[in-house]
Amino acid sequence: MNGQERNQNIKKIVLAYSGGLDTSIIIPWLKENYGNPEVIAVSADVGQGTELDGLEEKAIKTGASKLYIEDLTDEFADEFILPTLKAGAKYEGYLLGTSFARPVIAKRITEIALAEGADAIAHGCTGKGNDQVRFELGIRAFAPDMKIIAPWREWDLKSRDDEIDYAEAHNIPLKINRETNYSKDKNLWHLSHEGLDLEEPGNEPLYTKEGFLEMTVAPESVKTAPEYVELEFVQGTPVALDGQKLSFKQIIYALNEIGGRNGIGLYDVVENRLVGMKSRGVYETPGGTILYHAHEVLETITVDKETAHLKAHLALKFGELVYNGLWFSPTREALSAFFDKTQETVTGKVRLKLFRGNIINAGVWSDYSLYDPELASFGESDYDQNDSRGFIALFGLPVTVKAKLDEKLAKGKGGK
Repeated sequence: MNGQERNQNIKKIVLAYSGGLDTSIIIPWLKENYGNPEVIAVSADVGQGTELDGLEEKAIKTGASKLYIEDLTDEFADEFILPTLKAGAKYEGYLLGTSFARPVIAKRITEIALAEGADAIAHGCTGKGNDQVRFELGIRAFAPDMKIIAPWREWDLKSRDDEIDYAEAHNIPLKINRETNYSKDKNLWHLSHEGLDLEEPGNEPLYTKEGFLEMTVAPESVKTAPEYVELEFVQGTPVALDGQKLSFKQIIYALNEIGGRNGIGLYDVVENRLVGMKSRGVYETPGGTILYHAHEVLETITVDKETAHLKAHLALKFGELVYNGLWFSPTREALSAFFDKTQETVTGKVRLKLFRGNIINAGVWSDYSLYDPELASFGESDYDQNDSRGFIALFGLPVTVKAKLDEKLAKGKGGK
């Protein structure tokens, strides 16, 4: 799209601004290519920590009229992470860290754009990735007629090196260089890494602080003794850690520290992107990995067989919906209602032992436990083992009928 093809009537643009490489150069690019509009930057705090430091000064210097920094950490934890944890949803083993952060960001950016009377919303997602879909579906859910500008689909820049060249030519400061230019996304749940040497699946990731690890350490580097944690849940919601009542967000932060020092939560995967290509990523999710494990352990004693098996089946669909950007969809909402119902008895405590990247079960308790030690015992109990004879006869009746038919047919063929 050339300059003449762009809508020059756009006077105000709200930009999803992280201060990273993409969005750092988008502000001047928008002003150069859209008739010098007002650009309002919006940064969502979803727990990325020091990455937000100095953003306001940087945004203003590069041409933004102002910067919103919105603290979304509680909403992110309670309304997006928690429903996904209750569902036990993953995508190809990935705990959906980036996937469920995008809808909460898109929602708030759209709210600000509408309040500001913006003509368009811009984002820095590439045309190859999943985030363009997640952002744009999130925007459309709240402002279906809003114009969306995606510079990666318009500009002549072809690579991250080209972006760095553009930034240097426009005197835009960057926190990266060409040698450490991993594509990263960080929030209170996880940190993802893509690009550089990771683009070759045959390369072992640099699991060192000198490499790229930030939230956790390589399991082999852990020199301390095993560490125990005890989590308490009420209807599927984590409410306490080691006996201390905390908010869900506080529990995530605390478990990130605990899991990180024990080498928990590294996941290296070649995943299937929504747009059709395969992509290799490495994820650090120390606290989330512990929470998923503890939640699954508690469900083993508090959720009945048929519900548990159906839940696992539907969790796969839930994970796909979230990964594909369909958080704000009737299907996702309906599934969340089902999962909430399954959590009514998921109340109790779980103790885990952490050691060099491993999570080892160390005890589970619940007043809603369906596990009966006397019934399951190999010793004496009130269970009448003779009852199994009739059960097996009825359960295996189709097998018996089919076998008799096969015998009859075989005899008939032999008679000919």
